[in-house]
Amino acid sequence: MSAKKRIAVIPGDGIGKEVIPQAIKVIEAVGAAVDFTSFDWGADRYLADKVTVPPDGFATLARDFDAILVGAFGDPRVVSNIHAKEILLGMRTKMDLYANVRPVRLLDASLCPLKNIEPKDLDFVVIRENTEGVYGDLGGVFKQGTPDEVAIQEDINTRKGVERIIRYAFDYCASNKKLDGSPRKRVLMCDKSNAMTHAGGLWQRTFQAVAAEYKQIETQHMYVDALCMQMVRDPRSFDVIVTNNMFGDIITDLAAGLQGGLGMAASGNLRPGHASMFEPVHGSAPPIAGKNIANPFGAILTAAMMLSQLALDAEAEKIEAAVLEAVRQKKTTSDIGGALGTREAGDCIAKKVAS
Repeated sequence: MSAKKRIAVIPGDGIGKEVIPQAIKVIEAVGAAVDFTSFDWGADRYLADKVTVPPDGFATLARDFDAILVGAFGDPRVVSNIHAKEILLGMRTKMDLYANVRPVRLLDASLCPLKNIEPKDLDFVVIRENTEGVYGDLGGVFKQGTPDEVAIQEDINTRKGVERIIRYAFDYCASNKKLDGSPRKRVLMCDKSNAMTHAGGLWQRTFQAVAAEYKQIETQHMYVDALCMQMVRDPRSFDVIVTNNMFGDIITDLAAGLQGGLGMAASGNLRPGHASMFEPVHGSAPPIAGKNIANPFGAILTAAMMLSQLALDAEAEKIEAAVLEAVRQKKTTSDIGGALGTREAGDCIAKKVAS
């Protein structure tokens, strides 16, 4: 029998501390061969001792664990949000988790605000560069607080970073299928190269060079504004989308709105062959924290995504099927039409996967 997979758990702040226990409950109920180790990184720890990440924190995660399950970061008591930046963005950059993968799947037509869109019509994935771009925090402020204040935010794109995320997108397209079993066929690169000519030019040249190695895969290009418009007009044509850090952040939240909201959205921050981090994308949501009303399905589907990445496919598929059944039966939280609380929704999925 193979050894259990080692999972680091960081619930973080706000509703992260409510939804992650539900995801763990479901993983345990489905019988996945994993061991959990919890870490207290978050606002409470920072306010207590001003530690965001221990000196050996990221090295420990990379060395001792197969995956990391993260909740959310952000707390109004930490006005600077420094702990969120150093933990979440630090994990992405210092562990080189360069591929942010966001599946966009509609489980039931009732969840989509668009007319006449069925689950078969909404099954694409957004692959976002996760370590560069404007989120690199490069730049500065001059004459702050004066009428002459100047703020510069730099957009960093390296050939290495751009090429590896584009290549990841093509490899993903070649090796993954849609939920109906049909092959993925198309990679669309999204940028704003008509206005951001230097960064866009690098993305354009690199996309064309990598695409030439994958002649069996169709290619497409759209400017980010046109893509957003098409996404809300008719998302049927999308398959695999690859883009930069900022555009990926924006369009995936828009895409989440098509699948039932941020409470239904899962994501992985991946570095192939190394410990990767998985997180629901809804944030810490301070206004609803502690009220037992947050939707745990995003965290539970993120857990399924993590199990799949760890080659625990049968368990992942069972969890996804249970969530689908619960959505169809309206055994959900109120944001997607049900009447259950966070814990009760978690109990529902745990019961389904255990049966």
